Amino acid sequence: MNTTVGNIYDLIDGFAPFSGQQSYDNSGLCVGSRDCEVTRVLTALDITCDVVREAEKLGCELVISHHPVIFRGLKTLDPKAPAVMLAARGISAICAHTSFDSASGGMNDLLAERLGLKVIEPLAFEEGKPMGYVCELPFECSEAHMASVCKKKLGCEVVRMTTVGKSLKRVGICSGSGASLISDAINKGCDALITGDCKHSAFVDAVNLGFCLIDAGHFHTENIFHEFMAAKLTENFPSLTVMQSQAFNDPVTVIK
Repeated sequence: MNTTVGNIYDLIDGFAPFSGQQSYDNSGLCVGSRDCEVTRVLTALDITCDVVREAEKLGCELVISHHPVIFRGLKTLDPKAPAVMLAARGISAICAHTSFDSASGGMNDLLAERLGLKVIEPLAFEEGKPMGYVCELPFECSEAHMASVCKKKLGCEVVRMTTVGKSLKRVGICSGSGASLISDAINKGCDALITGDCKHSAFVDAVNLGFCLIDAGHFHTENIFHEFMAAKLTENFPSLTVMQSQAFNDPVTVIK
């Protein structure tokens, strides 16, 4: 029996229901048709022009990404836009964004596992859906040690943080961009919050509150999506050839 885009969509919907996405999101089948046959799949955090060209070169009929290739409504079909490039080449796209973030076993579970943390409870809720986790460390450690663990385990070139001179035992985590959850982390008794995309004002707030805020980067706290999704597809569709994108890396260049 041939594998279709619909078969793969239904698999993902089973462990990370698309109905669990936030109201502002556009997770799901963004490009293509459920009936399209699939033999080769490419996974990516984001679908850029380079990723589309990579998929075409590799002969992939489907790209699965975390961030939606169409996030806001398109008013112009620019042939240089990734979604239009996909459609022109007959390549489908399934995007699992906030639906995967809030799913049990999803992005934040992967982040906790990668960092060696024990999940205790959800950190917060938005639109009734869990956002991040409160976690316990296996042993009490310094702020600098926790930052170094993030750097090593997530492959970050740079970790930004506030230092307030406290030891850490209980931390909040939120993949991607979660600095808005500082108050939730403090209210849940966390000694620190590990996330990404922190603004200057968030660091100022953290210092004023005597709180450790660790920014390990949006890319690095979510690029763990690749390995998990590729393994799931290979396990459930052994006839598929599943590849992880090599064309998309952290778009930020760090000069040391």
